[in-house]
Formats: sequence, structure tokens, C-alpha cells
Amino acid sequence: MFGAPSEFAILLTGVQADRLRGATIPEAIRRNAADALKSGPWTVTSKRPDNVTAGPNDYYSEGPYWWPDPKNPTGPYIRKDGQRNPDRFQANRRDLGDMCGAVLALGMGAFLLGDKACGEHAGRILSTWFIDPKMRMNPNLEYGQAVRGINTGRGTGLIDTVSLIHAAQGIWLLDRAGMLSPAVGAAVRAWYADFLKWMTTSKKGLDEKKSGNNHATWWTAQVAAYASLTRNPAAQAMAWEHYRTVLVPGEIQPNGSCPREEERTNSLSYSAMNLDAFSVICRIAEVNSVIPALWNYRTARGLGVATAFEYLTPYILHPENWKKEQISKFTADGTFFMGLAGAGLGSKVLLDAYRALPRSGSAWTQFLDLLLKEG
Repeated sequence: MFGAPSEFAILLTGVQADRLRGATIPEAIRRNAADALKSGPWTVTSKRPDNVTAGPNDYYSEGPYWWPDPKNPTGPYIRKDGQRNPDRFQANRRDLGDMCGAVLALGMGAFLLGDKACGEHAGRILSTWFIDPKMRMNPNLEYGQAVRGINTGRGTGLIDTVSLIHAAQGIWLLDRAGMLSPAVGAAVRAWYADFLKWMTTSKKGLDEKKSGNNHATWWTAQVAAYASLTRNPAAQAMAWEHYRTVLVPGEIQPNGSCPREEERTNSLSYSAMNLDAFSVICRIAEVNSVIPALWNYRTARGLGVATAFEYLTPYILHPENWKKEQISKFTADGTFFMGLAGAGLGSKVLLDAYRALPRSGSAWTQFLDLLLKEG
């Protein structure tokens, strides 16, 4: 039923992955796989917004910080940075996140535990979300983070799809476990290839690329991941070049701060989110043998991401010392840049900081914990 695994690298190499098989598997990974076996499949077609132009297979979401205008209740929404509107349409985004987490959890169950049921259920989930014409998501984000009365979608919506990196890693694990059918694997990679093309050629995709903050960093991280999954060396090379020529010189200051994040109302949260994206880019480049390593790259002015990691880490450990605006409570249980950066830079200080943080039970967090412990 299943073909031989194809070799491509996202966050770990084949050698690193095989080493993980000899590790003690944490109970959280077993529990996540068991929960995923009882969940899904999901589809964008099951819950649809009212009175929008998006078709039944189009992913749709609304910008989180946009609210009705008290002075003009039926008019265009107004922005309140950092304040999430609980009444916005969120169903597609929730289902996307749940689907991606389940694919990663099942991928770990298939590869690390040898559980064939995980592979079979993952195939059903992938077929529903990515392949079945009646239920799949169209491979674009034309209707992501729409704002009522202003637009039907924005490039900003691409921040919604960061979790597709998690699914891509799960697909890699399923493939290496020999539990991804050739037909499903080929169709899913074709979907990712189409989505990557949309990201890198459409107006909304290019708007996100040029955004100049964490959105641009996560755009680049997604390009690097999806190019790796689909074996697109040209797109990979473009991601590395964008990192060197745009992201590092445009976002990072000599002291390591990222001003575009620090001007936000939840400045510590966005600063951490941005460095998480930087660490993913550098890690994917590392496992794909990019030389010289992006971890150590510095511009002619001496700007580099290593300085940013060092600058922010003390505040992640002690958020009470952060003096800039943070209107919501900062929680560090999903922050991970210190772990990937510590491994990539050979920094015990960063690795120790990562291990001192509380950790969530999500499939992504548990995958990174195991990778950084054994991989």
C-alpha cells in the first residue's frame, strides 16, 4: 500500500529522525497521537460565513483586531491593536490549526511508535482537507483576515497558515515511516506547490512578503518549509536571500531589538513570535545544508539574528522586566526560538533558557522538545 519514503528536510534530517526512534517517547506524544486518532477529519466547507463572496472551498477568516465602529455601527470596522474581537468568524482558522496539529501528532505516532492506525487516519485527514474536490481547501488565501466594510481579504491572512508548517513536518514523518500512500503524498505535495506559487506570485502574497515585520518573517519561514516539502530549490534559495537582504537588515537593530514589534501593544509577544519565525528559517536552512549557516549571518553593519536572540531571551525568562507596552499577559509556554537557536549556535545559555520555560502539550511543542533533546 505504501511506497518508500522520499528524502527532503524540513526541521530535521533523516539521520536525526532515525536517532529519535531510539529515544524514550514522552507520554505527551503518545497522548497527542491517541487524541488525534479520535479527531477529524476537518474541512473548510463545514462551517461557512454569512454574506461573503468567498466560495465554499475558500478559506475565510476575519482580522482579529477589527471592531464595529460605535460612531457608525453599520459602517466599516475600526482597528484596536491587541484587542481581539471574539465575534469574528474563526471556524476555518480553528479547524486549520486542529488539522495541522493532528497531522503532526499522527506523523509522530506513525514514525516514532510504528502505529499503522496513525498513518491510516492521517491519510483520511489529508485527503479531506487537501484533496477531495468537494471538501478541500483551495490552495490560496484570497479571503484571509478580511475586514468588514473595507476588504474581502488581505495578505495579512498568511499569518493564519503558519500551522501548515506543522502539517508539513507531520507529512514528512508519515512519508519516512512508510505510511503515506504515493497517491495521497503526491496530491498533498501538489497542493503545497500550488499554495507556494500563490504565496510567491499573487498580490496578497507579495504584500505579506513586503510587510516588514513578523508577517514577512513568517512568510519566509513558510516559503522555506513548503519549498523543502515540494523540492523547489529556487523557492528555497529565494527564502535564504530574502532573509539575508531584507529581513535581517530591515528588522533587526544593532542592539538586537526589532522596532516594528516593539511598537505594538503586545510588544513582547510579537517580538517573541518574530524570533520564533527567524529560528525556523535558520533551522530549515541548516538541515538543508545551506552554507554559510544563516544562524551566523551578519550584514556589513554587523546586524545578525544571534544578537536578537540574546537581546530578547532575558525578557522571555523574566517578562516582568519588559518595560514596553504589553496589554495582555505574556505566556512563554509556546515560545521556542531559544531552543532552535541554542542548538544551531551551540549556545548553552540559550538551550538552558529554553529548558527553563514552561511547555505546552501541543504536538508542535512536544515535537520540538524531543528534537532538541535527542535530535
